[in-house]
Amino acid sequence: MFRSIHVLSGETLFERAPQPYADFAQDLAELRRRQSRFAALPVTGRTALLLELADKLAQKRDVLAKMVCEEVGRCLRECEAELDKSVELIRYYSHLSPELLAHKTIATQASLSQVRFEPLGVVLAVMPWNYPVWQVLRFAVPALCAGNACVVKPAPSVARVTEALFDLVHEDLPMMAAWLAADDVQHAIEECDALAFTGSTETGRLLAGHAGRSLKKSVLELGGSNPFIVLADADLAQAAKDACYSRFRDAGQSCNAAKRVIVEEAVADRFSELFLAECGRLQTGDPMRPETTLAPLHREDLRDKVHAQVVDALANGARALCGGKIPEGPGWFYPATVLADVNPACRVYHEEVFGPVAVLMRAADAEAAVALANDNPFGLGAAIYTANEQAGWRYAEKLQTGAVFINRHTSSDLRLPFGGVKASGYGRELSEFGLYEFVNVKSYWQK
Repeated sequence: MFRSIHVLSGETLFERAPQPYADFAQDLAELRRRQSRFAALPVTGRTALLLELADKLAQKRDVLAKMVCEEVGRCLRECEAELDKSVELIRYYSHLSPELLAHKTIATQASLSQVRFEPLGVVLAVMPWNYPVWQVLRFAVPALCAGNACVVKPAPSVARVTEALFDLVHEDLPMMAAWLAADDVQHAIEECDALAFTGSTETGRLLAGHAGRSLKKSVLELGGSNPFIVLADADLAQAAKDACYSRFRDAGQSCNAAKRVIVEEAVADRFSELFLAECGRLQTGDPMRPETTLAPLHREDLRDKVHAQVVDALANGARALCGGKIPEGPGWFYPATVLADVNPACRVYHEEVFGPVAVLMRAADAEAAVALANDNPFGLGAAIYTANEQAGWRYAEKLQTGAVFINRHTSSDLRLPFGGVKASGYGRELSEFGLYEFVNVKSYWQK
């Protein structure tokens, strides 16, 4: 069942049953016909339709942001930022795509040889709940620019905002929601031409394996446990402020957040004081209210999972410097929690923690900090804080991640590729590299 629930009141806001697979198959056949017509348009014809979507999205920005706030639980200003970034994304690719998708003539022995970028067909996306507008468009916009059609299977708990988003899509834009039951997703992979997935590593392995057996291209973004490294010469006050913001924004429910704060031993005590002071300033409350800086989690089971990881850490020798207890009252709130003395026996040492829990670690020196950062299954992003930028770049090269930020917390930028290595997945979104993920890079040679 697809059901949206108000994160504070528990009221059901929207629900609908999964569609029968036969209905989906019929919709998919019609989408393929629309994709054929859409792909025949010049790139500027495709981007014109996307720019119409950007305008509609901007007009509905406040309504959609409120829906996201109510369904997901993130602070309203964070939801508004998601909508603003989504509009910017469409306009960015609409401007860039004609140049990047232009035929490239290559000098060979031929009278004419070219490389062209042609669509794969229909791309299926299985999407998460935490950014229900941004995640969909981050995948779909570059794929549509290239002439593909997009089928989006949304997370069941954000059905209302998903339907509102797709109500804005022009009928000539080959993009549709797939209200599929979980058991039907693998069949849908077989019927489509490629797969994009954002979510857990466990589910990603399952879906990617099925795509591989069907020889379908896939791109996976599977989350992360980003290290936030603070060296002894860093601006400790700024690092503490940034680490707190990065870890606890969006109630800690961001794959690209700082999750493991690794501090050089010489400054660990001072940094810990500053960091805990920043955490103490966080305000828990109604995510609609402007003073709230720590929102509730999305669902009760997600809070239970986070708390179970904390309990496990405490049972295996870790200490809670703050937080660590489920509060009473309505809403699935969890306090800002900082764990120290975490060791490999603790689940949080190896697992991603998708909630407001920071793991504070100490390292003897910079090399030990990098080794500790790499001693983790994930490899999405990392941050390094140091006054020596040359050293920062040197250590950045040693980190096994898809991105490194020096003297800034991890984030995503439209102009740079986003994605990871190891258990964080493969492939890239955003920038020109994201545009080329779902194209047939096709060679032409004329005698």
